[in-house]
Amino acid sequence: MNKNSTIKALDGRDHAISINSTTELLASSLENLMGEGSTFMPSRCCIFKTPSILYRHKEQAYIPNAFSIGPFHHGKPNLPDTKKIKLKYLQGLMSRSHSPEARLRQCIDVIWEVEEEARQCYAGTIGFSSDEFVKILVLDACFIIELFRKDAGLVAKDEDDPVFTMSCMLQYLYHDLILLENQIPWLVLERMFRLTASPSESKSLVELTREFFGNIFSSDKHSIEPHLFANQEIKHILDLLRKSLLLPYRGEDNQHCFGWQPFPSATSIKEAGIKFRKVASSSILDIRFSNGILEMPSLLIQETTETIFRNLISFEQCYPNCTPRVTSYVIILSHLISTPKDMDILCDNDIIDNWLIPEDSAKFFKTLYQDSYVKEFHYLRLCEQVNGYCHHWWSRWHAFYRRNYFGKPWAIVSQFAVATLLILTFMQTYFIVFK
Repeated sequence: MNKNSTIKALDGRDHAISINSTTELLASSLENLMGEGSTFMPSRCCIFKTPSILYRHKEQAYIPNAFSIGPFHHGKPNLPDTKKIKLKYLQGLMSRSHSPEARLRQCIDVIWEVEEEARQCYAGTIGFSSDEFVKILVLDACFIIELFRKDAGLVAKDEDDPVFTMSCMLQYLYHDLILLENQIPWLVLERMFRLTASPSESKSLVELTREFFGNIFSSDKHSIEPHLFANQEIKHILDLLRKSLLLPYRGEDNQHCFGWQPFPSATSIKEAGIKFRKVASSSILDIRFSNGILEMPSLLIQETTETIFRNLISFEQCYPNCTPRVTSYVIILSHLISTPKDMDILCDNDIIDNWLIPEDSAKFFKTLYQDSYVKEFHYLRLCEQVNGYCHHWWSRWHAFYRRNYFGKPWAIVSQFAVATLLILTFMQTYFIVFK
């Protein structure tokens, strides 16, 4: 073998060794990564960052205005400093104990016991140490519990309490406490609530939470039987608000949810002769159609309406195997309200209690469910019934005739005159022919 051949052979062997070494390194790296990602997410995971595809439609609907709750927004520089308010509430809660120092240590120990479970409730990595994470949960949980007790009148409000003396603060909290990214696990709230409850306290945490958000969906007060929540695994405040809609809802079964049909606007429904009827129900989801009447509970549209619906949709999109019942409701509303005229029709029939400018409320319903996916549409049967009625020629003709010819006195007189003239003409022709 000559010199050149030897060099080529050595180069080829070195190249092969280099490739093999690189392959081993890459294989080892991927094996380590596969080990780290052996499960998709913990079964407890229920608090998510809003998907960017939804977040981009309206950022302010997903981020807190003033109060960070939990780890995702903790310490963000764009938020006002509300730590002093939280610490004041913590101090008030501890001061009602015989030994505030001992009670504070009990609270910390209680959260330490569930620290790992609480951490698993969050999707993604929490960039805080165990000590800092527990500190965040204790402070935020005590703040929320004290807030609910003060709101219910169980605890006296301080004269200088900014939450109840500054109008903007409560509005901030109504917004901030319903954000998916701004939740802490219910198991943390429940443990802290039980530990700090007084012997005379009769209301549950579920009841206090629902009282605080009493008119978030409707200005009509409807009580929900407490036993409905007895065996429910509540994940956080947003999940409780969703369950308060679903538990009393008597909707379609899942056997008739696979398919899609558009829903007519309120204007089209009225033109087809369908009447709207407001009904008393514990859930705004309970929409029914029968004998030309569309029955709907009243929906309150206010500053937090878009926020709560956007975050409920985000939760239904992110939580595994979550039925999109609220998303289905929003789809129905977005078709029902296409123009300010549709909004006026629903307001006139007490279906919508609108506290916003009609143009604004009609506009945001159009975009609420954009870029969300619905595998099960829970109003398919309702769509089939209403569309079938709207397409029937008799109902449309009858409604048109009644609206245009029997709604005004002069029209009724003219119709009577025309009918009389036709009868007289017929009688005259009859006598001429058969005389």
